[in-house]
Amino acid sequence: MSSGSTPAPFRSLLQTEHTFADRHVGPDAAQVQRMLDVIGVATLEELATAAVPAAILDPHGALAALPPAATETQALAELQALAARNTVTTSMIGLGYHDTLTPRVILRNVLESPAWYTGYTPYQPEISQGRLEALLNFQTMVSDLTGMDLANSSMLDESTAAAEAMTLLRRAGKSRSNRFVVDSDALPQTLAVLATRAEPLDIELVHADLAVDGLPDGEFFGVLAQLPGASGRVTDHTALIAEAHERGALVAVAADLLSLTLLTPPGEQGADAVLGTSQRFGVPMGYGGPHAGYLAVRTATARQLPGRLVGLSVDADGDPALRLALQTREQHIRRDKATSNICTAQVLLAVVAAMYASYHGADGLRTIAARVHRHAAVLAAGLRSGGVEVVHDAFFDTVLARVPGRAGAVVTAAHDAGISLRLADADHVGIACDEASTPEHLRTVLAAFGIGTDLDETVPDALPPAQARTSEFLTAPAFTAHRSETSMLRYLRALSDKDLALDRTMIPLGSCTMKLNATAEMEPITWPEFGGLHPFAPIADAAGMQQVITDLERWLVEITGYAAVSLQPNAGSQGEYAGLLAIRGYHRSRGDAHRDVCLIPSSAHGTNAASAVMAGMRVVVVACDAQGNVDLDDLRAKIADNAGALAAIMVTYPSTHGVYEHEIGQLCQLVHEAGGQVYVDGANLNALVGLARPGRFGADVSHLNLHKTFCIPHGGGGPGVGPIGVGAHLAPFLPGHPFAPGLGGDVPSTGGAVSGAPWGSASILPISWAYVRMMGADGLRRATTTAVATANYVARRLDEHFPVLYTGDRGMVAHECILDLRPMTKATGVTVDDVAKRLADYGFHAPTMSFPVAGTLMVEPTESEDLGEVDQFIDAMIAIKGEIDRVAAGEWPVEDNPLRGAPHTARSVIGEWDHPYTREEAAYPGAGIGGLDTRAKVWPSVRRIDGVHGDRNLVCSCPPISAYSS
Repeated sequence: MSSGSTPAPFRSLLQTEHTFADRHVGPDAAQVQRMLDVIGVATLEELATAAVPAAILDPHGALAALPPAATETQALAELQALAARNTVTTSMIGLGYHDTLTPRVILRNVLESPAWYTGYTPYQPEISQGRLEALLNFQTMVSDLTGMDLANSSMLDESTAAAEAMTLLRRAGKSRSNRFVVDSDALPQTLAVLATRAEPLDIELVHADLAVDGLPDGEFFGVLAQLPGASGRVTDHTALIAEAHERGALVAVAADLLSLTLLTPPGEQGADAVLGTSQRFGVPMGYGGPHAGYLAVRTATARQLPGRLVGLSVDADGDPALRLALQTREQHIRRDKATSNICTAQVLLAVVAAMYASYHGADGLRTIAARVHRHAAVLAAGLRSGGVEVVHDAFFDTVLARVPGRAGAVVTAAHDAGISLRLADADHVGIACDEASTPEHLRTVLAAFGIGTDLDETVPDALPPAQARTSEFLTAPAFTAHRSETSMLRYLRALSDKDLALDRTMIPLGSCTMKLNATAEMEPITWPEFGGLHPFAPIADAAGMQQVITDLERWLVEITGYAAVSLQPNAGSQGEYAGLLAIRGYHRSRGDAHRDVCLIPSSAHGTNAASAVMAGMRVVVVACDAQGNVDLDDLRAKIADNAGALAAIMVTYPSTHGVYEHEIGQLCQLVHEAGGQVYVDGANLNALVGLARPGRFGADVSHLNLHKTFCIPHGGGGPGVGPIGVGAHLAPFLPGHPFAPGLGGDVPSTGGAVSGAPWGSASILPISWAYVRMMGADGLRRATTTAVATANYVARRLDEHFPVLYTGDRGMVAHECILDLRPMTKATGVTVDDVAKRLADYGFHAPTMSFPVAGTLMVEPTESEDLGEVDQFIDAMIAIKGEIDRVAAGEWPVEDNPLRGAPHTARSVIGEWDHPYTREEAAYPGAGIGGLDTRAKVWPSVRRIDGVHGDRNLVCSCPPISAYSS
């Protein structure tokens, strides 16, 4: 061996290493080959050729424009460099976004904990009691602070909550008017979103300075007031609300939750709905999101309330148990008659906000609010003493200063000193104080105005005594029992232990793609360089974040084959809506405003129909054939029936039935020939990335679920990001925003803002950035083909036990398969619910139940689950089939067997026992089956829950303290 040469045994170590894709993709090469052997193909590429229609299949290497895969270390170093390019000033801009101090126990044990951020929407409540309790706390917090009867478990943001409140008031009221009065002192981003939402629904917005001029003349169905106003002004709305009611209108108030610890809540002033955001309750600004908005209503309109609602019911033992109530899956039931297209929430952020309130309690929140207000009052006094006019005498946290002709100079001086203020106009500067404000910040602001920096802390408050809050709030034990960090830590652990999330088991949910959310992807979201950015900060201050946005848009364009991407929509439902608005704007720009028919296959996600109605379109349903494909003959007939009015078709690809439809190209051609546009729902994009691009095979627009395909975690039912990709002809109609003039469309008929922040939930975009950066083109294609292989492996192994309902032309499924339990149910009485609940006893989350076909289970294993976990799930399903066979044979009665009794709690199996099956069969099923024998036991915390009882006896907040004492 010559001097300096590398020994042969070690030379290969310098040339090979595990890639990130090796860590993200669960099955190794040997496991993949085992699956391929069962499927009957030799390689993943052969599988892709067999499953994906040749007409749309991209060759290997088609995504060559993506950067080569980076290691975790490299990607994080690049993100750190981008983060360092951001200038995080002390933000005093306000407008609904405020700095906040997240308690570290909550930051580490909720926001950074996979037990919380990898959970799914709690459709299986027996294994979701922890997050359901946290959401019930959120609802209680909101209803207490607003003075309303009940609140939902969060909205996407404040602006979209205002839009939902507007349509709720229209549905709930008796007025036939189409006019909606909006306070001119409402948040400007809310005004923009309201304008977008109102136009397709033929709602006329009437702007009025409610505090000065009162209600306008004429009829109107509703009113939106702001408390405090965008200018900071605090107004008593009691008389205005009473007058609106006398005139037949309902009233919504957008309210700052922290201010309501000191001010009379809108519910006590007579409001019919109250909305806002919980962002300042411990959730970083994050350049706009994600944050948990809220919407609270009276009991009379509870069944009109959009979004998620957690309710209290009882389980099979009569014990209290929580579940989603009322409109749990309303879009899939009511479709175009749904009250909203929202099918998710901001659960993870709602949990943070609820725990913030729990940790501080009523007294702590009052103290924080009082400190915020004192800073504002002292600042106002300092400005006045320096000769600066303060516009409003009554305010909570925001001071509006009038400095004729020099507002820009003041804002610049403050920014040079490290503080961002709001440039309201050439004559006015807005300064918002928050939890992080200090006396030194006040002195710096005063200096920017060119006046003395002495602070007089003896000045009086600026809140009208007549508006002081006198009612109690947050009296339930959840808000009084956890003042110490030890207590809060144990509470959070106790709640998370009641749940099944991805940190404990696979979640094989069809259409929801519950894949790995890698730690390296998650790490940057809590970096202060990203979290500390205000969404309306000067664009130069967000240079690093803007580069993340630009990179991700460019990569998504390459992956989808579209010409442009907007990242503004902050949920898949909002992406659907934004995409349809782009189509609407395109037709109207061409003089085709009469094109308003949207064709939707009968198998489609229910949100599609609801989104179409919101975009001002009429829904026409297209049938599916016996194989689950869109029936082209019926499509031709529906096109002919609506030839001149056709606006679009919304089609999910691969189909909602889990197959690659070979006629997708023909479908696109038929619609285009009739003058329509093709919307491809991106819910199933995990079966396309690296294999086929919607923008290349005929689609005009798609929404992309970053919380599915691109690894943003579901968070127990949110956050999400639902950007849209569009063809070049639709790019001018992408969402715009009043605080980002260069964003979105460049024509008057552009769709307008669909979210409160210009780039939506920007702080979680680094997750998807890191995923694409670390996977590279080859890794992304490998992930897709492995997902398809795993789904086909599950389908082949389970087909003899639970027939697979739909397959493609070559007997293949895409990334998911539908197991048909209907013949079994008919023969034995065992239902899909029984199977789903029994899986909890085996330690698994259930697949998607009864969607898109009632009485079925839709399974999507994803690429992240290794073969051992997949085989254990298959073994559990086969074992359950064995239990069903025993029911069929008469060994166990239909009404008393392990499936009907599932899930079994620890208490239930040690108590009195009079069942025909043993305690062991109840609690430890699958005995003697290899992998299942070694699986960690999961004990559900409640028995099967009575949903009907919960809906008939609606309780959606924590019981009062008297209930505990009794």
